[in-house]
Parts: sequence; C-alpha cells; structure tokens
Amino acid sequence: MTTVANVQFEHYHEPNTLGVDETEPRLSWKLINAPSGFRQQGYEVELSVQHVWARYTDLSIVKHKSTLSTLVPWPFDEPLQSRQRISVRVRVWDEHDVLTDWSEPARLEVGLLNRTVDWTAQRITAPWAPSTSCSEPEQLFRKTFMVEEPIDKARLYITTQGVYEAEINGSRIGDAFLPPGWTAYDGRLQYQTYDVTGALSHGTNCLGVRVAEGWFCGRIGFEGGHRNIWGPYPALMAQLEITYSDGRIQTVCTDDSWTVIKGPIRMAEIYDGEKYDATMEVPLWSCAASGFQAGWGSVLVLPPLPDAVRLTAGFGEPVRRIETLQPVQKILSPSGRTIVDFGQNLVGYVRVKGISGARQSKITLSHAEVLENGELGTRPLRLCKATDEYTLKGAPEGEDYEPRFTFHGFRYVQVDGWPGTLDLASIEAVVCHSDMKSAGDFACSEQLLNKLYHNVCWGMRGNFFSVPTDCPQRDERLGWTGDLALFAPTAVLIYDCFNLLKNWLIDVEHDQRVLGGVPPMVSPNATLPDPVWCRKVPCAIWHDVTVLAPWALYQETGDLSILAQQYNSMLEWMRVLPRNKSGLTHLWDTTVFQLGDWLDPAAPPDQPWKSATDAKMVANMFLIQSLDVMAKISNLLGRAPEHKRFTLEAAAARAEFHQEYVTPNGRIVSDTQAAYALAICLDILHPSQIPRAGARLAELVRKNNFRIGTGFAGTPFLCEALAATGHLQVAFAALLETGCPSWLYPVTMGATTVWERWDSMLPDGSINPGEMTSFNHYAFGAVAKFLYERVAGLRRLNPGWTRCHVEPAVGARFTSASASHETPRGTVSCRWSTRSVVGGSEGVEEMLLSVRVPYGTTVEVVLPTMDHVERREVVEHGTWSFQTTFTRDYEWPVLPLKPKS
Repeated sequence: MTTVANVQFEHYHEPNTLGVDETEPRLSWKLINAPSGFRQQGYEVELSVQHVWARYTDLSIVKHKSTLSTLVPWPFDEPLQSRQRISVRVRVWDEHDVLTDWSEPARLEVGLLNRTVDWTAQRITAPWAPSTSCSEPEQLFRKTFMVEEPIDKARLYITTQGVYEAEINGSRIGDAFLPPGWTAYDGRLQYQTYDVTGALSHGTNCLGVRVAEGWFCGRIGFEGGHRNIWGPYPALMAQLEITYSDGRIQTVCTDDSWTVIKGPIRMAEIYDGEKYDATMEVPLWSCAASGFQAGWGSVLVLPPLPDAVRLTAGFGEPVRRIETLQPVQKILSPSGRTIVDFGQNLVGYVRVKGISGARQSKITLSHAEVLENGELGTRPLRLCKATDEYTLKGAPEGEDYEPRFTFHGFRYVQVDGWPGTLDLASIEAVVCHSDMKSAGDFACSEQLLNKLYHNVCWGMRGNFFSVPTDCPQRDERLGWTGDLALFAPTAVLIYDCFNLLKNWLIDVEHDQRVLGGVPPMVSPNATLPDPVWCRKVPCAIWHDVTVLAPWALYQETGDLSILAQQYNSMLEWMRVLPRNKSGLTHLWDTTVFQLGDWLDPAAPPDQPWKSATDAKMVANMFLIQSLDVMAKISNLLGRAPEHKRFTLEAAAARAEFHQEYVTPNGRIVSDTQAAYALAICLDILHPSQIPRAGARLAELVRKNNFRIGTGFAGTPFLCEALAATGHLQVAFAALLETGCPSWLYPVTMGATTVWERWDSMLPDGSINPGEMTSFNHYAFGAVAKFLYERVAGLRRLNPGWTRCHVEPAVGARFTSASASHETPRGTVSCRWSTRSVVGGSEGVEEMLLSVRVPYGTTVEVVLPTMDHVERREVVEHGTWSFQTTFTRDYEWPVLPLKPKS
C-alpha cells in the first residue's frame, strides 16, 4: 500500500526544525511502497497550530489537485509567525481517487523573526574584556531566577560573538559543538533555539553560559593570522522565555543583573588548542544552590548589535560530536614519547578519562596527522600548536577532560605527563563536523578504490565544519572558494549539504559586497585585516564559485530558490570580471594573475601555481563555463534579457578562445592532460574536434604511465573526459594506478583522507617539503563523482533526479560495483556483478544488474550485449532485475605507449 513518508520542511532534517527562519516553508514528501502504475493526482495537507496554552487545537486542511511532491509551495493563506509551533500531515490520492493514510506528523517551530520586536536581550561581556589584547580565559556568566508551575514550554534563544556552551542547573543544554558557528560576523550572527522545558524545576533555577573567543576574536589566518578580525572581545546574548499553561510568559534576558567570572579554561584557541586548569574550577557555578561566591562581578552591558548585522537562525546544520573512535595502537617513539594512533585522520578532539595524579600536574596532548621518522609530523601545521593541556586538581576518584572550545585535525596524539602508564581504555577520539545527513554510498570489487572512496568521505566530513574549509589542521581552516567550486558536484552526491552551502553562500555574497563586487578568496573573509591576502583582484575558479556552487545545488535538488537567492551575486561577479583589453574583448584581461591548475604535480613544491597548463587559458575555460551556466540560470529564472546576453557572450568567448588557443583539428596550445580534460568536459570544443582532443588526452595519459598530470582545476574532469571520448580503459588505468602521482598512491601509503598534494608524503615516508602540505584536503576527492557515474554507472540526468541513467561501464578488473543515492524523491540505487559463462566462449560473461527506483523518478538502463548494440530499457518506480551476456573485448592492463626503437 502506498505510504506518505518523510514529510519535510524546505531542506531541514530533524531535529533541526526548532527555531527556524521560515514563514512559508515549502513541503516535500516521499511515496513508498507505491504499486506499479500508481500516479499521485493530488494531495491534502493538514496543519495543526499549537497556541500558547493548547496543544494542536487549531486545524486547517487544504486540498490541491497536483502531482507535485517536492518543494510544494506553502499551501495556507497565513504565513507563520515568530515562536509559532506547527505540525503538518500529508496524504495523497491516485487516479482512482483512492486516498492514502495520513503521514506521520512533521513538526516545526519558528524562531524570532523580528529583531526589533522579538529580542529584548542585551549584549553583555566581562568588565575586563575591553582592556585585553591577547588570548583570555573563558568567561562564565550566571543568572538565577524563579520558576512557577505548571510550564507549557520553555525556550532558550542564545548567541555569542565568540563560541559558547550553556547550562541550566548544572546540566549542559543542547548538543551543538562550538555554537553559534562561523559566519561573516559583520553581516550575520546566528542564534540557536533550545527546548529547555525539562531542564527547569519549581523554585530557584540558574542559567549559566561559558563563552570563549572562537573565530570571532581569536587568531585566524595563515602566516600568523590576526586576532580581533570581527571584534575585540566576546559578547553574549541570551533570552529564556518560559510559557506557563495559563498563557503567561516569563522572560529572563541578559542584562546588567548577570554576573561573570573567569573560568578554568585559561586559553581556548582554534589553532593553538585549549588549556584547562582544573584547580581553578568554580564549583556548582551554574547551579542555583551554590549561591554567591567570591570573585563574581557585574557584567558590562554593551550597545546593541549594529543594524547592519542580521540576527538570524541561519540554515546550516550545527556542528555536533558525531562519533567516538578508540585507539588502534600505542607507539613508543624513538625519542621515548608515547603516541596514540587512532587509525583514522579525523577532525575533533581527544577525550581522556579516569586520570589519577597529583594536584597541579599537567597532561599535554599534541596532535598531528602523520608520523615522520617515528615522531609527530608537526611541520605542516606551520604556526599552529594544536596542543591541549590539562592541569589536574588531584581528585582521588579520578578526573575526566575533553576540550570545549577548540578542534584539531589529527590521527596521532602524543601524550606527555600522563601519571603512570597510559591505558588505551582511558583515551578516545571524538569526531566532530556539521551534522549533515549521508546522501550516498559506493562500493566495488577493487578494494583500494573502496578505501579511496572512504577517504573522500572522511575528508569531506572533516572539512564541512560550519563552513566548507580547505583543511582542518594547520593555521588556516578557511572557507576557500575555489576548493568548493570544484568539489560541489561531488559533495552533493556524498552528503546532503544543501543547507550548509546555502548558509555559506549568503556570507560569500556579503563578503563580495564588502569587496566592491569581487568575491572573496575565503569566506568568512578572515583576510580582511591583511592587505596582502585580502585580494580584491578577480580570480577565475575561486570567484566562479558564485555561479558554480548554486548551480550544483540546483542540479542536485531541482530547487530554483537557490539560484534566485544567489542571482545578484552571480550578476555582480560577471560585471566586475575584467575582460581583455588587447582586442579579445570577451576573454579575461591578460594582465590579471591567475592561480590556474593549482598544485599540478609538476609544479615546484614552493610555487604551486606554476602548472604546465597555461593559467590564463584555464581561466578562460572556466569563464566560458560560467557564461554557459549563467545563460541557463537566466532562462530558468525567466530573465530573458540576461539569457540572451549571456548566450551571446558565451558564443563570442568560445570563438575568441578558439582563435587564441585551439588549432582547427583540436590541438590545444597547452598540450597537457588538464587542457584537454577541461576543453572536453566544459564543452569548449567544436564537436568535430572532440575525437582528436580525446585521442590526444589518452596519448598523454599513456605516455605518463597513467599517472596524474593535473592539479585542482583539471583533476575533477580527467577520467570523465577520457570516458566520454571513448577511452574508458585508459580512464580506468589512470584511476587504478598506484604510482605517484595517482589517486591510489596515498592509499598505498596508508592515507585515510585525501591529501592536498599528490605527494604530501614522499615514497620514503618523509613529508613533502612544500609549505602547504595538508593530509586532509577534499579537492582531489572530486573523482568520487566518476566512481558513482562510470564505475557503478549511476548518473543524474535531470535536476532533482527526476530522470537518471544507469549504465555499468565494464572495464579493467571490475567484477562488481554498486551505488546508492538519496534523492529528493527517495533512494535510487544500482548494483551489478559479472561472472564467466560456464561452457561459453573465452571472454563471454554474464552480468546481473539490480536497480531500485523511487516514485517520481524515471531511469534509463543501458546494458552491454554480445553484439555491442546497446540494450536500453526505461523503468519507473520499483525494484528491477536485468540479465545480459557480453564479451570483454579489451586487454588489461592497458599498456602505455612504447617508445619507438
């Protein structure tokens, strides 16, 4: 029987529907167990509104004849209001007017939409804060208040310029890590909403908040970075609203009645780590029973937030503590240090338990991604100490410690000062990242590739940390725009990162306005105080993120709203992008420096921009791509004049590009892997030139013994360009190569995430001498898209996965592969395997293919056959099985070209 399931507001996933900035949220639902031939003809939506003193008593039902089931416009006349609690159920009917049962209810609560009307909290800080110039201890804020009974609900609305952790009556509130997260603080400050109904008790209660510097005023940036980029000291805003059953509302806000004291976290830095002195703990500081203690002082009330700063709930999922990992081994280094190996390069921190030692003795935890010569490899951290320090109070029952206001990228932890012998049961790693929902999976018969995919996933997890960062370990961890521009089409296959990226793109546009229309290189723009790194110079790829990231989100979801949200940002980028002043009026100004195919393996370690591929040619390829995409976006948004303009500009830019860089036969000025891969995949060439370009690309890859010759720009397209031009086996040979540089070389070297450089670690086990040598960068992991689309054979055709394609690409040594993806309409998946036909001719094999299709999706299935004529079938929702026989008529391994004798 057809069931309506997973009713969803916008792109929110539970439990992230409390306190949202939505007044007319669109609705989506999935139809499961629908029989063959089922067709939704219409839907009913039931809205339950909970009033202050009642529970879901106000009911409204609307009925619409429509086949829509995703991003259905808000069907009710009245928009939602601040604090409103609602519940929605959905049912649909088919062509026979048969109604399904009602879905399970989906719940949502609106946050505080109007800062002037809804917020009464004042901004407070410690009285000593304005006089500080360096890293300061955490601030502990405290307020006691009386509570009556019975309570209907209680909500805590809270934010900081800094990072915080709240407690009520001694218990932590919520599970977010480092809230309120990182935004462009001069444009937006995010607040969080917590349901604290169960935390309150009759009588005297206490609300306590720890506050530290975080990204807001702690040191951020490379080459030493800067402090106080967005403000000189942390500040707190909190508003607790208690609603009683009779409708009365009691509000407890930050104001001059709060008190503050310095806490036991004596230092909390994003890069350098946390120092916690347990001898300076303030007992029962967030408990009402503790009463007044010496040392507490009155807070300093600050002026209101500037009008330019929007107070918002934001859209991205919070960073959370996702899982814990146990150590895999304890190592004694050559220098006699104790090092713990967690077996996985991760992002988070180390938790230690049951420490028994003398008062004021110290335990130091030093973090690194790799070992070099048996010791921690800390040189790649640059000006980043990545060290946590715990001073014991000497508790006879033992002590536990975990950092609250820092995080690290690490696999190995050196433990110094542990009293006695370290028992591995006393230490564990806590994995932290934005709490995105997993969206896909891949596996195949080649175990090294499975490990590569695993590494890509871990790399994305660690770097999608409030914002999409470049790396999580050194003195950087910044939201580099170029990395995301190239990785976004892969990212959406692995995790549902729509809300995280939607949230980040708002900050990208803000930073773009601050820079006069030029997008930032990093967002939030931590380079603002630095005239050298705060580039107002346009840069291809990095600034093309304004176009390419929203386009990737639209392709994945079919949601036009992300294009509309970012359209002005796109137009502004197209406006400020400088065109050539020497006659080629539709291409880049040739005087502008470009990063090009960044980190080409042939580039010197200290000059990663010196690619073998002409950087300005690469810039023009991405310009043409952006013009093409802008024409499509303008058309989708009904912007006819811009559609015409960008269509003409793209054609003119192509013509000039060919005059400047391409021969009539399809040879390209830069005769490199990156040049041909980009030209083919970005649709730069005339159709007649593509076969020659593909053949030349295959020749270059063979000549290089199937090793990679591309950097950030070319790598996402290399294998696909080969496959698309009929050189699938060459693509597979490059994919499965294990020599350096290759995707699998790091895997053979023990990598558990994707590296920044193809050779971040050299074959002898030493660390690459380049200054930028991260062991957790997601950019080269863009190849995971090829794993989905070619190895497993699952590919999206239409935005939102209304149509997709399944075509197993038989080749190499592959005998099986599978992929699944959670689309807006449900899970689509394919799984295939091959086996030799017993008694058949040599090379004849049988393929078994299973395809699962959700309601609302059409899948084209293409199977290999004995006569090489495609067997093509079209299927709709359901689970389908296929069988075919074919011949592997290729040699493996594919041999490189032999030099002429």
